[in-house]
Amino acid sequence: MAVSFDLFGTLVAVARPAEPAEAVARQLGERGVAVPDDWATAYREPQVTVEPGAELALSDHVGRALSSRGVDADGETVEAAVRAAFDGPVETREGAEVAVAAAAERGPVGVCSNCSVDGLVERTLARSRLDAGRFDAVVASVDCGWRKPDRRAFETVADALGVPVADLVHVGDDPATDGGADDAGATSVLLTDTDLPDLPAQLEGTGCR
Repeated sequence: MAVSFDLFGTLVAVARPAEPAEAVARQLGERGVAVPDDWATAYREPQVTVEPGAELALSDHVGRALSSRGVDADGETVEAAVRAAFDGPVETREGAEVAVAAAAERGPVGVCSNCSVDGLVERTLARSRLDAGRFDAVVASVDCGWRKPDRRAFETVADALGVPVADLVHVGDDPATDGGADDAGATSVLLTDTDLPDLPAQLEGTGCR
């Protein structure tokens, strides 16, 4: 058996910008990128069509939005600006460290997180109180290309942890996304039903030993 954890809202709480377009514009400007006057409109416009369940990196969206207004920006600069715009304070949730440690006693442990910002999952883990060394795999949707509840997201983390998806227990806070583990053939444990400090006992009930 293996256990994967959602990150945002499950293991950590983060402060997100109230106005994402404005936050991205600020970071772009600080890096010398000329932000168009109608940036808020460009940011909201769909720039590319993706298939259901697929993830598009926000930096790709931002780069295309800039290009649609005739602004040519270096890809690495855009990626850094987007990451900085969303890299806010990180609070490790009560019970998170104990829950991860309990899961690690039973088998491989990973993170399976919906996140369209390149590198933000790793950056958030590094800034939390969690020991990154306890995780055998970190799967972000921006890297694997699929967002929960798409079954391919759960299959990716199960494969990375070296188990069939049927032997995966996924812990998360959102029934609409993390609950998709059940449809994928894994087992979900939702924080709407189980408090994080109670997770060690809940894992016993799932057969994850």
